[in-house]
Amino acid sequence: MTKTTVRRKATQNDIADVTRLQRDIDVQVSCENNLKFMRRLPDESMKLIVTSPPYNIGKEYEKRRSHEVYIEEQVACIAEAARLLHPTGSICWQVGNHVHNGEIFPLDILLYPIFKQLGLQLRNRIVWTFGHGLHCQKRFSGRHETILWFTKSEDYTFNLDPVRVPSKYPNKKHFKGPNKGEISGNPLGKNPSDIWDIPNVKSNHVEKTDHPCQFPVALVERLVLSLTNPGDSVLDPYLGVGSSAIAALKHERNAFGCDLEKRYVDIAWERIHDLRAGRLRTRPMNKPVYEPSVKESK
Repeated sequence: MTKTTVRRKATQNDIADVTRLQRDIDVQVSCENNLKFMRRLPDESMKLIVTSPPYNIGKEYEKRRSHEVYIEEQVACIAEAARLLHPTGSICWQVGNHVHNGEIFPLDILLYPIFKQLGLQLRNRIVWTFGHGLHCQKRFSGRHETILWFTKSEDYTFNLDPVRVPSKYPNKKHFKGPNKGEISGNPLGKNPSDIWDIPNVKSNHVEKTDHPCQFPVALVERLVLSLTNPGDSVLDPYLGVGSSAIAALKHERNAFGCDLEKRYVDIAWERIHDLRAGRLRTRPMNKPVYEPSVKESK
């Protein structure tokens, strides 16, 4: 008698039981020390190195240490980043403030000399502004952080068209001269400038995970699209839950990264698999920031 194999449709429980491998053809992400991870990578292999290191303020994923030790750790990581940077590549170091006894220490100012000592050139000091955060009692509430964008030389990749934003007056026309009556602005939109109003990832954000200080994907997308080309490699040495990897993979770049917290790396892999499956939700890069109407605010 011939044996018959009966196939049944997979149930939701079956799908939940699937063990996902931490592998992807375009991804190298692991749970380990960033210096150990970076030292295995070839010289000048990364077109974009984008990250947000801990601010040494005692968050759950870091241990507060002396200011001197913190700076030494940053020196080592930044030196490796400079070694890995492609000749036409960019480093984007996104930081806020270290706070001690109520006094703030702006990390972009403290870290700037390290990059300069390595021969890197500052192209922009981008201000990332957002509407939500802690409410301070003895100073004005902080609602911005900064991105230091460095390159190795004057020959670097910069693609403006993919990151243009809608013009304020898209139908504005030349009022005199040989182009009188023609549209004066770029039909693709305007330069987004060096002030970026992008919501940070709080409890009601579509991208929210268990990480307390999560990168919004849109912030990294703008850097990926403007500073790399398809097929280039993007590295985040403080990966967290993988927002930079998601931004890279969404636009056909290769993603590299590491983090010391295994639970964050596991979430990063889950997000990567969800992206591949078409299930991952992210906030659109140029979606306008919601502003309540006068009626709602009463």
